[in-house]
Amino acid sequence: MNPLALSPASRQAAIDDLAATSRGIELDVLVIGGGVVGTGCALDAVTRGLTTGLIEARDFASGTSSRSSKLIHGGLRYLEMFDFRLVHEALQERGLLLTRLAPHLVRPVPFLYPLTHAVWERPYVEAGLTLYDSMARGSGNAAGLPWHKHLSRRGALKIAPALKRSALVGAVQYYDAKVDDARHTMELARTAATYGAHVASRVAAVGFLRQGERVTGVRAVDKITGREFEIHARQVVNSTGVWTDETQAMIGERGQFHVRASKGIHLVVPRDRIHSTSGIILRTEKSVLFVIPWGRHWIIGTTDTDWSLDKAHPAATSADITYLLDHVNRFLTTHLTQADVEGVYAGLRPLLAGESDETSKLSREHVVNHPTPGLVVVAGGKYTTYRVMAKDAIDETARTLGGSVPESTTQDIPMVGAVGFQAVWNRRAAMARESGVHVERIEKMLLRHGVLTSEVLALIADDAELGQPLPGGEDYLKAEIVYAASHEGALHLDDILARRTRLSIESWDRAVGASRTAAELVAPVLGWDAAGIDSEVEHYAQRVEAERVSQTMPDDRAADGARLMAPDING
Repeated sequence: MNPLALSPASRQAAIDDLAATSRGIELDVLVIGGGVVGTGCALDAVTRGLTTGLIEARDFASGTSSRSSKLIHGGLRYLEMFDFRLVHEALQERGLLLTRLAPHLVRPVPFLYPLTHAVWERPYVEAGLTLYDSMARGSGNAAGLPWHKHLSRRGALKIAPALKRSALVGAVQYYDAKVDDARHTMELARTAATYGAHVASRVAAVGFLRQGERVTGVRAVDKITGREFEIHARQVVNSTGVWTDETQAMIGERGQFHVRASKGIHLVVPRDRIHSTSGIILRTEKSVLFVIPWGRHWIIGTTDTDWSLDKAHPAATSADITYLLDHVNRFLTTHLTQADVEGVYAGLRPLLAGESDETSKLSREHVVNHPTPGLVVVAGGKYTTYRVMAKDAIDETARTLGGSVPESTTQDIPMVGAVGFQAVWNRRAAMARESGVHVERIEKMLLRHGVLTSEVLALIADDAELGQPLPGGEDYLKAEIVYAASHEGALHLDDILARRTRLSIESWDRAVGASRTAAELVAPVLGWDAAGIDSEVEHYAQRVEAERVSQTMPDDRAADGARLMAPDING
């Protein structure tokens, strides 16, 4: 199927189709929430032949799904908790994503685990990693990742000279995978739209429609135009992550479980600050700490603390940043300071509450609940297992719809940029010759857009100026900025700089210097005049400044207050 562009026109068409349900045939399924699970639900439902709608109050992946550790992994620490089912499930999904569903976005990454105890630790880690790798291979989805290997201290330091010699007695290296989470979630939404789902971001559910006890749809508002309308559906799926309790409260139902938010922060530092050819995983007194290769950068994370303040804009504190730096510095020869930090981001994990008062011990398992007729709720889980969560939610939805709804097929449905990716990757040199774009640029675009890189190159063929790097964001071409608005559903400057690209965390000035050029590039696509451009640039600058100030605050409440000094842009 030809990929559908998530353009302003396709968004408007989707809204018109959703609004038309109040005058004609209702949807089979309406999904609320455009994170990875919600977009996964929409894809699962529409590919079963169900008429499907998806609305998201902000941008796709604007919450948890753009602020993860960027890992697709089985979760080694869950083996210590004897949660073998979760690890097995996650390893199966890791293999599917690497080989079939999103090979352009999900890539293998090695991790070095330093050993700090000379006698007992190596056999203990060996037992865990043998089980980990065996479970992956036993699932039939090992994806060709190498078996873990043991290293002496000398061998480990050859791979990671950044590690202090005194910080390890040896090491073990194993493989997992990483992903650009925001792009992956956006492509899930685009794939669902390609198969016929009515997909619209910046559309908020402000209330539920009911007939007696039964939920029959939602009252919605287009946050761009202010238009209010009703969406009628046979079943509504609530997939709103950390907002689950608030969404449930709109119908006076809290459900049979509660979702608790746990804050995790990550730091982004330049690649030259840590001399290593492998990612690193370090154990702390509370959890584990990852040092993840990310292009010309490293991502260091994460923390795990309770958060009960603003959920749209969780804020990192100076204490959070110091905590990560202190822990990673115990192992590094080069002492990192806050001056080395290019970017900081904070996200909230939706944990199922009730098992423990400590967020690090709350469940990462997911649940599907049917609290009232016409409404299905899915919550919990982890990014890697989004497809299983979506399948379970739509299985429950299908059961209540009756009839003969087909089984889920998403294990066999690649993302829109994935079909034929290896073949396109193999001809990247030819693409460079044909387009006049350097092969290194082609490779970077292939790992962001997959086979849809041809659509980006078509923009350059029409306007050679778009083949130039974005000033202030040179890792991206101007064409990719235009493409974000014309094909990838970006409606605001923040959508482009924080999620379609990751310039907001990958540049020292948090992409403020690139913001005006980016706004001018997309203005014709999004219909902005000079005042609209100025407004978008000013709003983005305020967002960055508020985040910078919040990251100097000593505690959550002060950081939250500082972050909220920047108002949300309308829509």
